[in-house]
Amino acid sequence: MDNVEIRKRRGSLHFIRFQTTDMGNFLSLAKQKGMAELVTTVCATGGGAFKFEQDFRDQVNMKLAKFDELDTLIKGILFADLHNRTECYYYENARDILKSEKQQFNFSQPFPFILVNVGSGVSILAVYGPDNYKRISGTSLGGGTFLGLCCLLTGCTSFEEAIQLATKGDNRKVDKLVKDIYGGDYNRFGLPGDLVASSFGQMHLNDKRVSVSREDLANATLVTITNNIGSIARMCALNEKIDRVVFVGNFLRVNPISMKLLAYAMEFWSNGTMKGLFLEHEGYFGALGCLLQFNGELAAALNDGVEHSIHTESDSASEAAQTSSTADEPPEKAPTSKHSTR
Repeated sequence: MDNVEIRKRRGSLHFIRFQTTDMGNFLSLAKQKGMAELVTTVCATGGGAFKFEQDFRDQVNMKLAKFDELDTLIKGILFADLHNRTECYYYENARDILKSEKQQFNFSQPFPFILVNVGSGVSILAVYGPDNYKRISGTSLGGGTFLGLCCLLTGCTSFEEAIQLATKGDNRKVDKLVKDIYGGDYNRFGLPGDLVASSFGQMHLNDKRVSVSREDLANATLVTITNNIGSIARMCALNEKIDRVVFVGNFLRVNPISMKLLAYAMEFWSNGTMKGLFLEHEGYFGALGCLLQFNGELAAALNDGVEHSIHTESDSASEAAQTSSTADEPPEKAPTSKHSTR
């Protein structure tokens, strides 16, 4: 993210990711490069902020300034959109996944909106202001479910491999469709024949199991997960009377097929009245937000558009943003938010 000002220093924000399984390697690299001599405090959020706190202290003599992951998520989103006017987008022609294309969306007046954070599981928030939000729903069926099932069904060993398989597969060879039950469209309720009626509904048939591919199984798993998330998100939006739904989270990082499937689900189940919105820096907002809370700069940024430069580290289970050693005073108390956590 270019041309960002923090503490009267202007520069770029650099976002880096790695798996939590590589945390030991990261700490070894930090020690080797003398990072602890330049940085004494790392702002962190998520479960890794607790899990790896002692490792940071013992191996590189760094302190972790920990912040609530939902507070930081929202603050990071608002800050990123404020400084990157192309941050938010949607998919045009969402019902035709092969032809759908990204289009910029003006998110300068965001409130209220539904925020769907898709990680290992899913949390859904209703956001009414920078410090006014509540957790309204969630599901345990998220990115972790997709990866776990793909590993069991296809023998893949990584998220990237699972997505690659899903991109090449066809869920219609796995799922039972409306036309498999009615012989075509179910016109009375406007259900097209290609709509999934039962996820994995054909896998009880031996001939179907024999002919199905790893790619088909991965694609069906992804369709199952995204359909479920999209359906829950739409119901939450209806209950809260909010028509703007934003999807974020590491599950969506470098994963256009999932975003297109979510966009399709929102478009279909809302009869075109709701669009799924997405953000360019998905997966990094918590890291950005906790840095802003540490420095107490978000309010000023929202008021006058001023911001700042950092080196940010993020991974799938925890997010951390480095600050300079001149900023190692105790973090300011975060504003009280109207929210509940999982």
